[in-house]
Amino acid sequence: MPERSKKKPYSSVLRFTQVSPMVNILFHGILIILAAVCVVPMLLVVSISFSAEESINIYGYRLIPRIISFDGYGFLLKESGTILRAMGMSVFVTAVGTGMGVLLNALMGYVLSRREYRLQKFFTWFVFIPMVFNGGLVSSYFITAQFLGLKDTVWALILPLCISSFSVIICKTFFRTTIPDSVVESALIDGASQLRIFFSIVLPLSLPVLATVGLFLSFAYWNDWFQSMLYIDNTNLFTLQAYLNRLLGDINFLAQNAASMGITQAELLANMPREAARMAIVVITVLPVACAYPFFQRYFISGLTVGAVKG
Repeated sequence: MPERSKKKPYSSVLRFTQVSPMVNILFHGILIILAAVCVVPMLLVVSISFSAEESINIYGYRLIPRIISFDGYGFLLKESGTILRAMGMSVFVTAVGTGMGVLLNALMGYVLSRREYRLQKFFTWFVFIPMVFNGGLVSSYFITAQFLGLKDTVWALILPLCISSFSVIICKTFFRTTIPDSVVESALIDGASQLRIFFSIVLPLSLPVLATVGLFLSFAYWNDWFQSMLYIDNTNLFTLQAYLNRLLGDINFLAQNAASMGITQAELLANMPREAARMAIVVITVLPVACAYPFFQRYFISGLTVGAVKG
């Protein structure tokens, strides 16, 4: 009898934590379907990038190419020098913008998380309102290009995306709910300044939110082409996405205006891997992010445990 009484609490817990085999199979099936929805489109893009143009015109998009061809990548290889320069610009903008963005968002979020700061409520609303309402594209362009004079400079690609209300609110909420006030008060009693507290105490305890904001910023900078379209006329300052977007637009322009150049559209499309080049552009753009994401994921998960405050 005593042994049965000891096993009763354990069995009652298992009764609420275990699922039946049929439910387990159902969950696995749902997860497999969701994984296929995410993976199959990317595999289709890669397959089309390795397909011959005549195969695409005859058989359409296929997961397994009927005729394998490297014409799409060969078309981009002719522009390899410019693409490498644009990739270097993208790497520079992403690295500098992410570093600055994480630091500035964390600094502003920490200030707003301090209850003793007199202007805390005012600046919280000051940060929150632009998350709901913004001044529009015309005002943003005027301030960035005319007032600040950043047109045709690399800072026009970095500063507009550096700070966002969403990231500041995330940092503020994390600091308010995770960093104990007693830790900050103890450091103040010991004579530490606010900057010393922030860099020596708060940041080491805030790896999860820093990893999250850094992940959002790095993807935003890497995938951005809109800032280049607005503020950059110098092709040497084009990022990879901006250059590939311009190249894709040139392909469409040539296809639509083939007759005005003295050749038929059919002849132009026969000599130019239009669809394969499009998909090759997508692969080149996504591949660095796909390769880097597992490393971000590892640091993000480790930050969840390292940054935890234990009582």
